[in-house]
Amino acid sequence: MDYKKTKAPGSTVPRDLHELEKGTGNIYESIMILSKRANQISAELKEELNQKLQEFASYTDNLEEVFENREQIEISRFYERLPKPTLIAYEEMKDDQIYFRNPAKDRK
Repeated sequence: MDYKKTKAPGSTVPRDLHELEKGTGNIYESIMILSKRANQISAELKEELNQKLQEFASYTDNLEEVFENREQIEISRFYERLPKPTLIAYEEMKDDQIYFRNPAKDRK
């Protein structure tokens, strides 16, 4: 998924807890699903950022050659401005874009 085009807000806003539990019927189960999805999103964003910053990596051992790369700074700032993974996960859950299942309930 392209997290750069998400409609998630950039800051925290109040949420209706009853809306959060609609999909599962249990607020705690919904929060666990959001938590796991937020961890997935965070890992994906971190990997993507590391790949982009790897292009700027210098493998020389010279400490005097530390310099600032404008493009590298802009990439880092862009990722800092993205909504937090928890907010992206909440938007995905609200829009029914998260697939989840509970194996314990499936057995009954």
